[in-house]
Amino acid sequence: MNFIEQMVGSTLIEYVAVTCGLLNVYFIIKRSIWNYLFGFVMVILYAKIFYDYRLYSDSLLQVFFFFTQVYGFFYWVNHKAPDGKVLIADLGKKSFVLGMLSTTVLWLLISVLMRLYTDATHPNWDSAIAALSVTAQILLMRRHIESWYLWIMVDLLAIGLFIVKDLTPTAVLYAVFLILAIIGLLQWRVVPRD
Repeated sequence: MNFIEQMVGSTLIEYVAVTCGLLNVYFIIKRSIWNYLFGFVMVILYAKIFYDYRLYSDSLLQVFFFFTQVYGFFYWVNHKAPDGKVLIADLGKKSFVLGMLSTTVLWLLISVLMRLYTDATHPNWDSAIAALSVTAQILLMRRHIESWYLWIMVDLLAIGLFIVKDLTPTAVLYAVFLILAIIGLLQWRVVPRD
């Protein structure tokens, strides 16, 4: 199946999820709390899509994202600059290293569980995306610039997985997410810190 056929043959729910995802990341880059409105819709839709495609780690990840959307919304509302945009914070090297060690343990744990208890098609790959996404999302909802580095890694891994699974619009979305993550990193680097 060629690229155009895959794009045309995709479901409406996937296109709505893609659109909400793009708007979500656009508003994150702009440091606007409006990102959460689109984030809520996106994670609900992708929970179903990923479940239907037997990407269970990614489906469960959307449930996690739903709850972090709630927390993140309230956290961001209470950490705004006078211009209404969210303030940015640095994580620190020690905390980043601890976060990456925790991410590695989480990846191994999810991977083993997916291999033992599900019919997941790509448990190691899917679990790596899930574990990195958990850490990236926690850093993002806490306004840490380091989240963008992890989102870049997530996007690179996800593009390949979604191509393999014939989720072409979602693979395209993650390619755009990759570009937006780079832009977000560059824009957040010049913002004064909290």
